[in-house]
Amino acid sequence: MRLDAYTIVLLRRPKDPTEMSERELEALQRDHLAFNARMREAGHALVSGPFADQPDESWRGISIFRTSVEQTRVLVANDPSVRAGRLEVDVFTWLMPAGSLGDRPAATIEED
Repeated sequence: MRLDAYTIVLLRRPKDPTEMSERELEALQRDHLAFNARMREAGHALVSGPFADQPDESWRGISIFRTSVEQTRVLVANDPSVRAGRLEVDVFTWLMPAGSLGDRPAATIEED
């Protein structure tokens, strides 16, 4: 069986997020959205978006990257909201049948 590997990024609000004014938060959100757009335009991320109706309000959003876990960690460390201490990330590999999300996964794995 062939499996494609993608990298999942779960965004969480930390227990003690950095305090910011409303104006600073608005600017940070614009920068965060621009970062996500750049990741998609560069081909690193397949999709990204916020959660709604999540059972845990600290869960803020998800991205699916086409890059390795290591490369994705480096990339998302540059997200302005992560750098500012407003978001934390969990980064891990997600496996699925080959071709499920197209032809550009982070890796393809052959399993017996």
